[in-house]
Amino acid sequence: MQTSTTTAAQSSSGTAGSSSASDPAQAQNNGLLSSDFETFLRMLTTQMQNQDPLNPVDATDYATQLATFSSVEQQVLTNDLLKELTGQLTGNGFQQLASWIGMKALADAPVFFDGTPVTLRPSFAAGADSAILVVTDAEGHAVQRLALDPSVPVVAWAGVAADGGPLPSGRYSFAVESYREQVLIETTGSPAYNPIVEVRQEADTVLLTLSDGTEIDAAQVSALRPGHG
Repeated sequence: MQTSTTTAAQSSSGTAGSSSASDPAQAQNNGLLSSDFETFLRMLTTQMQNQDPLNPVDATDYATQLATFSSVEQQVLTNDLLKELTGQLTGNGFQQLASWIGMKALADAPVFFDGTPVTLRPSFAAGADSAILVVTDAEGHAVQRLALDPSVPVVAWAGVAADGGPLPSGRYSFAVESYREQVLIETTGSPAYNPIVEVRQEADTVLLTLSDGTEIDAAQVSALRPGHG
């Protein structure tokens, strides 16, 4: 039983190695995973052969061990995928992200207001039945508090003061206070669509310069819109 199981695992490992021969790093990763898997099978087989016949290990425990190993193996593969995606944001990915200049990035960062309405995608606490948008100027003063409907995912902040006139041009930040039965339960930043004015690379990180001069990691962007949208 042990021989056939190990042979099958070795055969599978050989197939994976041949299919990724063009990528030495990936082949090495596959070899490590295959090696760990064979080690696990040998340990499991030894455990089965040496268990107490009067008190055998429950089948559920074996299933749990297999599930645990599968979860760890999947996490390793996921980490490799994340590394690959991160690599795409550097090197050749830098040239690709240069096309983002002039677009609007959704990020939790201040926005430079010049009279054009700012589109927000507020984040509400689970169970909130009401919310308040808090608008703060560059000096950190709250200049507006506006009611929000938690069922509305996207809102536009017009930058209009209480007297109907426009607020001064400048840098503004946004936060959302979530309430349940008029009790504050959470305060979070409110992501806004912010024009991208520059893309630059610093070491292995691609940085985006937004309308107010704020720099953010390109990985912080969760959505993009055309610059006129």
